Amino acid sequence: MSNTDSRRPLPIGVEFFHDMIERGYYYIDKTLLIKDIIDNMAQVTLFTRPRRFGKTLNMTMLKCFFEDTSILHKTSYESENTRQLFDNLNIASAGEEYMSEQGKYPVIFLTLKSAKQPSFESSFSALRTLIASEFSRHHYVFDSLSKKEKEMYDFLYSEKGSPNDYKVSLKFLSECLYKYHNKKVVIIIDEYDVPLETSYFTGFYQEMIAFIRSLFESALKTNIYLHFAILTGCLRISKESIFTGLNNLNIVSILAKKYDEYFGFTQKEVDEMFKFYKLEDKLEEAKRWYNGYLFGNANVYNPWSIIKITDEWDTDKKTLPIAFWASTSSNAIVKSLIEKMDSEQNDTAKKEIEQLISGKTIQKVIHEDITYDEIDNSIDNIWNFMYFTGYLTKVSESADNKGRIIAELKIPNIEVDLIFSDKIQLWFEKRIKAKDLKPFYEAILNGDAEKFEEILNDELLDSISYFDRAESFYHGFLLGLLNGIKGFIPVSNRENGNGRCDIILKHIQFTNKAVIFELKSTKNPVEMEALCQSALAQIDAQKYDSDLLKEGFKPEKILKYGIAFCGKVCVVTCKK
Repeated sequence: MSNTDSRRPLPIGVEFFHDMIERGYYYIDKTLLIKDIIDNMAQVTLFTRPRRFGKTLNMTMLKCFFEDTSILHKTSYESENTRQLFDNLNIASAGEEYMSEQGKYPVIFLTLKSAKQPSFESSFSALRTLIASEFSRHHYVFDSLSKKEKEMYDFLYSEKGSPNDYKVSLKFLSECLYKYHNKKVVIIIDEYDVPLETSYFTGFYQEMIAFIRSLFESALKTNIYLHFAILTGCLRISKESIFTGLNNLNIVSILAKKYDEYFGFTQKEVDEMFKFYKLEDKLEEAKRWYNGYLFGNANVYNPWSIIKITDEWDTDKKTLPIAFWASTSSNAIVKSLIEKMDSEQNDTAKKEIEQLISGKTIQKVIHEDITYDEIDNSIDNIWNFMYFTGYLTKVSESADNKGRIIAELKIPNIEVDLIFSDKIQLWFEKRIKAKDLKPFYEAILNGDAEKFEEILNDELLDSISYFDRAESFYHGFLLGLLNGIKGFIPVSNRENGNGRCDIILKHIQFTNKAVIFELKSTKNPVEMEALCQSALAQIDAQKYDSDLLKEGFKPEKILKYGIAFCGKVCVVTCKK
């Protein structure tokens, strides 16, 4: 079936190429990746892209293309004839010189996603099971092995060995496959850095990196039975940490111009998909939310999110976009940045976050080969991790006088902007809970505008303006501070009198006090005093106290505050 057929389901969560084609999902054709791999034929290629950008789908496509399944199909779920999967796709039109490579090689395929475990023991156990499953998949070679080889094959297949036993497992399986097929092996390892990322954030990084290093060295460096290998991951990771001495490694990061259009959806591809589902009128909205990534020279959409919203809009065009990508990741890297900035009292990083959230850019030196255990060495390292993991995107690049790449970075779209804002809001709430704000609350309830202004200015100076210092930021900021005052209920944007008041703070007992806050913002500090008076006049003119009076609050116990903000400075005026 082609994408011109009348109806095709969207591939929500579909990661396996054979499922994509055999079940008739809408498929954005990335098969020319195969042509480029054949043309370039690096012995080991590492593709680094953010999570949920189509890496697994592409790797299973390569597996289906290169793997000889004429024997495999007898003991596996794979189809015997995988060539038909590529009929009517771009690679089939590229010429027989490429299609002649189809189904020619034994393939070892591992996706390491399941190694996301809380301890080294459980993570290694998951890796051991993955490796053993490949021994099971290729068990047809068993009868051709020597007695000694059979013993080793059975031992690795049994999942009983230690990490030391499994360090050479992929190389040994390569040798067994080569002897059977008389052809060198293709090794595909998807999401190679998942166990490394998990081990870093949960505290067993050194154990995991030692195992992964040994496994990869034997499989990729000293393996005479290797035809070529493809790896994918989120981060490059330095050669010194994993790929020691692996001189045949070709790294294709998000900076590389080669292969730039194969991970993520281009504008042309999204245009065609939206035309197919009759969603052309939603293109601009989709672009604001999910576009904005620059990989090499290709501007691409987040494929996971664009497929999800296409599916939602195909059902109901009125569905509001949400941050789909955020729910698939722990977003620990954003949390690390904010916490490190806070612990070091780093005003520069705080200012840079404010610039990003307000739609501006920052400039950073790009280091492609940072290791996970270096992430906390500096905030600049965290910025780099955020770039390579998809939280930031490149606008432009240049080189300094030392030849280092200087990238101008920004938040790519609304979806990622919400991740920053949500994490900053949680950070703000956590800090507020840890502070002693009793003097602040006493100043408010005592009508002490001078003390209220002093403390509020201190809090503003220490905050992150995550709404570009618009009134909405100040409103949320003050509301967050007021949430901790015992016995009082803060009410936001409620209709009162003839209009909508910004914030009302009222005691649960009407015999106690109530406070009305009206907020104004300006870019001109000269206007602040006048704006405070204007805010107080608005409270009276719009009768914002009318509902409080109806509830039984006494006029003399209702405090009124006019507050004017300019950047990180405020002026407070009180009317009792």
